[in-house]
Amino acid sequence: MASLKYPTPSVIELITKEPLTAVPQKYIHPDQEPIALSHGGTLPTVPTIDMKKLVLGDATDLELEKLHFTCKDWGIFQLVNHGVSFSLLEKLKHEIEGFFKLPSEEKMKYKVRPGDFEGYGTVVRSKNQKLDWGDRFYTIINPIHRRKPYLFPELPSSLRNTLELYLSELQELAMTIMVLMGKALKMDRREMELFEDGFRSIRMSYYPPCPQPELVMGLSPHSDATGITILHQVNGVGGLQIKKDGVWMPVNFLPDAFVVNVGDVMEILSNGAYKSIEHRATVNSEKERISIAMFFNPKFEAEIGPATSILNPQNPPLFKRVGMEEYVKDFFSQNLNGKSYLEKMRIRSDQKDSTTA
Repeated sequence: MASLKYPTPSVIELITKEPLTAVPQKYIHPDQEPIALSHGGTLPTVPTIDMKKLVLGDATDLELEKLHFTCKDWGIFQLVNHGVSFSLLEKLKHEIEGFFKLPSEEKMKYKVRPGDFEGYGTVVRSKNQKLDWGDRFYTIINPIHRRKPYLFPELPSSLRNTLELYLSELQELAMTIMVLMGKALKMDRREMELFEDGFRSIRMSYYPPCPQPELVMGLSPHSDATGITILHQVNGVGGLQIKKDGVWMPVNFLPDAFVVNVGDVMEILSNGAYKSIEHRATVNSEKERISIAMFFNPKFEAEIGPATSILNPQNPPLFKRVGMEEYVKDFFSQNLNGKSYLEKMRIRSDQKDSTTA
């Protein structure tokens, strides 16, 4: 894993020291792809999946079919009627806002340490790296023995307890969704067991207002190295954009909905049937944006690759097989760059020839 030789700057501290009128050079992303324009019409909207319909009632098969099509064509959807209580989400909002308002010296107790990718702050791998306009706290929360003793266990107790409740609720929700994805793909149910009690992590993100938002990036374009990711837009401020059919478009959040996106691991497992979605976060000049993403992955001991139950001569494997632990280490050793990491997992045509020779 790359060693981190440079300090992890905080955007919150940068803007509170003195009023900024111009963005420092290290935050300017000069080659951003523009967002799609509707040209008088309307851009397509991210599909909505109703969790109640998915698991209950006569409409189950219709909603399952809709889920299947959405994962193939979009790789992202808004989940309504998810069952997580409004009171828990309000408590979570209060706690996360409180965390990012802590004094700098308090938050620095959790700072990203050299050679690591967990903690508070930006992971800086090179002196000339372009930085994102946002502060984040990222940590592994499951399995419990993988929790760094100075990170999650040391969070303010009220925040920690609320996150534990949230994890418990989302764990059940995510497993239900992934089992249904496997059903829609006609996979052997046992092949989804690699996600049970698997690798779970969270990223709390705070994107402060920016005097020149068009020059910066809240979070660089990437696809997630996950089975699925569940995103909660904590304070209702938009900024998530996705790349669909080669163009960038905004995600307009429905109140109280979660955004669920397919990750690279699910694209690999489905042998390319489901598509992980490339996405990025933008910022604005007036209001901070706060979000929490929870990432759901197979257990570290698992080997990931195309599900054997869906492979046949007409559907040969498109991706290599690799241990989950190695996969995670490799992913976090490089900067976010679109879907480039997934491409490293793809079996090239010359490799296919050699395996069939």
